[in-house]
Amino acid sequence: MWCIPPKADGAFVCQMEEVLDVYKRPYDPKRPQICMDEMPKQLLAEKYEPVAVQPGQPQKQDYEYERHGTTNIFMLFGPLAGKRYIETNSHRKAVDWAQVMKTLSDELYSQAEVIVLVMDNLNTHKLASFYETFEPEEAHRLSRRFELHYTPKHGSWLNMAEIELSALVRQCLNRRIADQQILDAEVQAWVQERNDQVVKVDWRFTTADARIKLRPYP
Repeated sequence: MWCIPPKADGAFVCQMEEVLDVYKRPYDPKRPQICMDEMPKQLLAEKYEPVAVQPGQPQKQDYEYERHGTTNIFMLFGPLAGKRYIETNSHRKAVDWAQVMKTLSDELYSQAEVIVLVMDNLNTHKLASFYETFEPEEAHRLSRRFELHYTPKHGSWLNMAEIELSALVRQCLNRRIADQQILDAEVQAWVQERNDQVVKVDWRFTTADARIKLRPYP
């Protein structure tokens, strides 16, 4: 469900329209549009072996489980190309975001002139993270590789990477997964299948729609 503040201020509207304007741009391989988001996932193991499905009986799973830590999932999604890339890390720090952005810049889209990046305002999602991770010359080079567009506060639903993360959870992660190796294998299989099918997002929320929803109440 989209949640728009009933009294959205000028900053919210400005950032929202900026993102919607980005989504109207045609596909350009030299300036690819990438939506980025991240989410944590607990690694949970079964404490007792589940009872398998039987005729007329569903699988039975004990409510107790063993915690095996957490992992962080970085989603990079190109909505116009129908391609996504996922990387997982054991934590979510500035250095992790910076390293993922370096992979995006130098490996996934090395031929691009500029990468148009849409993401939320998490405190690690900033160019300063490059300077916390790399030498100044490298940080400066990477910072010039990106054109940043932030979704407004309470407007993270504008980030199409959230749609992909929702699909990932529903189709792949909505159950207990015990360790990082299993998680990575299943996530990458999911990525490969959707990339092979060139799954895109049919985005229909426009600036005109936004202005109707955000019109002042009498």
